[in-house]
Amino acid sequence: MRTVVKVGTSTLAYATGHLNIRHMEKLCRVLSDLKNAGHEMILVSSGAVGMGMGRLSLSERPSELTMKQAVSAVGQCELMYTYDKLFSEYNHTVAQILLSADDVNDPEHRSNFIATLNKLLELGVLPVINENDSVSTDEFGIGDNDTLAAIVAANSGAELLILLTDIDGLYTADPNKDPDAKRISVVPEITDEIKALAGDANSAMGTGGMKTKLTAAEIATAAGCNMFIANGTDPEILYNIMEGKSVGTKFIGKK
Repeated sequence: MRTVVKVGTSTLAYATGHLNIRHMEKLCRVLSDLKNAGHEMILVSSGAVGMGMGRLSLSERPSELTMKQAVSAVGQCELMYTYDKLFSEYNHTVAQILLSADDVNDPEHRSNFIATLNKLLELGVLPVINENDSVSTDEFGIGDNDTLAAIVAANSGAELLILLTDIDGLYTADPNKDPDAKRISVVPEITDEIKALAGDANSAMGTGGMKTKLTAAEIATAAGCNMFIANGTDPEILYNIMEGKSVGTKFIGKK
């Protein structure tokens, strides 16, 4: 099964911006194991800006565009060095693909991207994809990796998209404020009522929120891809999802 896994900054890095070694090591081990089981895995990884912050000893996420681009360029090096090192321990090869909005909006660029992605998977490589933050702009960029992951899933013909984040799924209300909030296990259709449950981004390190995840769900499910929102604190939750267990929130792809 071709599966896209998106991992957020909060899973990869501490609030300091420095690498969460334990989480990242376990993520790479689980993804390697799933590849060994015969699944085609594609990783959409946040974390470049967060790791760049740690590398440059910055205490706050940059807001100025050129500073963000520079920090991302530094962080991408550390991010891919770490992935290469960890996946190599399990005899898997990784490749980096950096995408801009033009690469997914322009038909020729998109065709080239899909061809490259398919060839990498054919060669048994695990692609690691991120937006090219070092050259993209806030105004014309893709904007967030939830959306990017959904675009990758839709264009690659993936059967499953998993968004690993710092929450357990979609709730009937904000679980941080309402003790009666209930996790919604399955969303057969994204209605206005479901959209109304979305909140704003609340992580100091990341750029996403439930709103971006529901946007991703609309893109993925429209392409016939099932999607999960799940807590990435323990990456072994991927086993439960692949085994069909009830975790997180599942959005049903349209036939």
